[in-house]
Amino acid sequence: MNKKILQTLEFDKVKQELAQHIVTKLGEEHLTQLVPINDFDLIESHLVETEDAFKVLRLRGGIPIPVLENVKPHMKRIEIGAVLNGLELAQVGRVLSTVTELQRFFDDLRENDIELERLYEWSDKMIALPDVAKSIRISIEEDGRVTDEASSELKGIRQAIRRSEQGVKDQLDGILRGSSSKYLSDSIVTMRNERYVIPVKSEYRSQFGGVVHDQSASGQTVFVEPRQVVELNNKLRQHQIAERKEIERILAVLSNELAPFRQDILQNAYVLGKLDFINAKAAYGKSIKGIVPKLSADKYVSLKQARHPLIDGEKVVANDIVIGESYQAIVITGPNTGGKTITLKTLGLLQLMGQSGLPIPAGEESVIGVFNEVYADIGDEQSIEQNLSTFSSHMTNIVDILKHLDSESLVLFDELGAGTDPQEGAALAISILDQVGQVGAYVMATTHYPELKVYGYNRPGTINASMEFDVDTLSPTYRLLIGIPGRSNAFEISKRLGLSTQIIEQAKQIIDGESQDLNEMISDLENQRKMTETEYLEVRRHVDESEELHRDLKTAYELFFTEREKELNKAKVKANEIIAEAEEKAESLIQDIRQMQIRSQSENKIKEHEFIDVKSQLSDLKHEETHLAKNKVLKKAKEKKNFKPGDDVLVESFGQRGTLISKTGNKEWQVQLGILKMAVSEDGMTLLPPEKEPTRRVTGVKSDGGGSRSSVKTQLDLRGKRFEEAVSEVDQYIDSALLAGYPQVTIVHGRGTGALKKGVQDYLKRHPRVKKYEYAPANQGGDGATIVSF
Repeated sequence: MNKKILQTLEFDKVKQELAQHIVTKLGEEHLTQLVPINDFDLIESHLVETEDAFKVLRLRGGIPIPVLENVKPHMKRIEIGAVLNGLELAQVGRVLSTVTELQRFFDDLRENDIELERLYEWSDKMIALPDVAKSIRISIEEDGRVTDEASSELKGIRQAIRRSEQGVKDQLDGILRGSSSKYLSDSIVTMRNERYVIPVKSEYRSQFGGVVHDQSASGQTVFVEPRQVVELNNKLRQHQIAERKEIERILAVLSNELAPFRQDILQNAYVLGKLDFINAKAAYGKSIKGIVPKLSADKYVSLKQARHPLIDGEKVVANDIVIGESYQAIVITGPNTGGKTITLKTLGLLQLMGQSGLPIPAGEESVIGVFNEVYADIGDEQSIEQNLSTFSSHMTNIVDILKHLDSESLVLFDELGAGTDPQEGAALAISILDQVGQVGAYVMATTHYPELKVYGYNRPGTINASMEFDVDTLSPTYRLLIGIPGRSNAFEISKRLGLSTQIIEQAKQIIDGESQDLNEMISDLENQRKMTETEYLEVRRHVDESEELHRDLKTAYELFFTEREKELNKAKVKANEIIAEAEEKAESLIQDIRQMQIRSQSENKIKEHEFIDVKSQLSDLKHEETHLAKNKVLKKAKEKKNFKPGDDVLVESFGQRGTLISKTGNKEWQVQLGILKMAVSEDGMTLLPPEKEPTRRVTGVKSDGGGSRSSVKTQLDLRGKRFEEAVSEVDQYIDSALLAGYPQVTIVHGRGTGALKKGVQDYLKRHPRVKKYEYAPANQGGDGATIVSF
């Protein structure tokens, strides 16, 4: 692109705003090189990168790139054999650690099946150097200081330095606290020439012997190194020199370790800068509420609700700008201050931004073309130095544009033909537009000349446009109206301002008939446009509502079938579990029957109650049908229940009659069941009529010899159950056993890890109705079962 268009449309200001979102020096290099390009595939690649960055910004808050310095000069020094200082090594180490962090970041995105078309390619170009990064991380801190862990020798030297410093300080502190403190001007220990000294009054400078290193500006204080610490300071100085040499050696070793990986580090730096730049494009796009435009290979431009990026988002007016499909030229007519120039600049700048791979402030599904060049003649370019008038400067620029124009160009003309005689200017404007049309370039032009309104109607591939003006408020709305030429509002404005109707009518008669007819035609077009726009909005609203309803129905339809399949699968799984359990129990009972048959052939005859017991267990394999619980008639009947304290109810889970005491929850009551009180849901109760002759209910257990058994068994088997489920089941079982009047029961918990056994016994220990509990005899399970006495 020619540099002049970048200056005219203020492309550099867009780059300045983008720079606020860049965090690395490496990314700034990519921004510096940013210019619009005309390679379709390359532009598409850059836009895809921006789209990827938008997705990462939405899902992860952006690519986590820290502040990084430019390490390219460091690698240049490594190339010539120089030694990097601590800060430079820390900066290189920061680059290497960032590479590792970003590789983990992108690996996490891959594992979560987040589709990115270009960013994964960039992440794959980074080369991790974990060993080198670790060496730098262990040896160098973020501020460039060499750590004690860099070498055992350095660690020993620094320990010696600390001991020497402490020895010097102890000696000097003794002086500060001793009788000689009266010779001091201040009770502090300070440093001069890298040696510890004390401030001594000038007249007592010989009191301590040693060396005078400095004196105050007034001369009243001298800084003395007392004789007793001279040798200690000498040793300290020797240790410090050894430390410096060891640090230099460590830096040299680390610098040499970087040398073989110089190109890898440079590549990492380039990729990190690229990722920072891509990330910044997405962050900038978010700040301007922008989108990534689609590309048209046919130079079709359709900017929906386009906004100028350099105008305050609260004030800018969005416009639809379309060119290239049905027409290649747009002629915008109308008075000044209506927004024509800003519309012109918006088209040009958004096209430049899109061809630079940047997001643009426009609506979704916006499309840009790819032009080899964008030219513009905008603004007053009057030159005093070259003695050119406004008209001359414009024509000089236009002549230069026409020389380089081709069918791959977009041209923006502001106030075409202005600055000279209206008739000549209009004729020149029409000729220039014809020349552009013959070349096949795309053009948007603004003008005051009414002759160009007719030109927009008569020329193929050309359309009129104007900026809307509100006559009621006497102010422009800044809305672009494509297809409607601008008209003079002088008569309407004058009338609203109070000018005599007679004068206005006389003026209308003075202007020629063609102009009057043109203005009336434009007025009719405006009325038709407003009426059509109103009808369109109404239809659009109905369409949007229909589409939303269709989406909701489609979602509900899909959800219904998904849930139905899910529930069917769950039901099948549950049914299979029930069948498997029944088969297992049936097999066990069949084995028992076979054993009975064998016994029946021997002398030990089978007792009748044993047959009854087996028959009862077979009957227990049958599951109660629960479809009645979902019967709509019964549901309605239950909804009519009106429980109140004192009512008699049947607690269905126990088959016991109880009395309501009080309501404890939304649909939960406290119920008195014999000697027990428990919370029961309304869904598990049935209202009973009051007993005419209340009798005390005593529930007992009939002996086995009587041939009948309680529905509550005397043994609970918890094996294979989870801890929480088992404790809940024990709680319900103990209540049922108490209601059944059992003196004792057996709980089988198995041995296992012992957790289930301990949990059961902890519960029994706290239960108020449990008298004692103990392990079962060895022939009944031993410590795998617990016998509970009530």
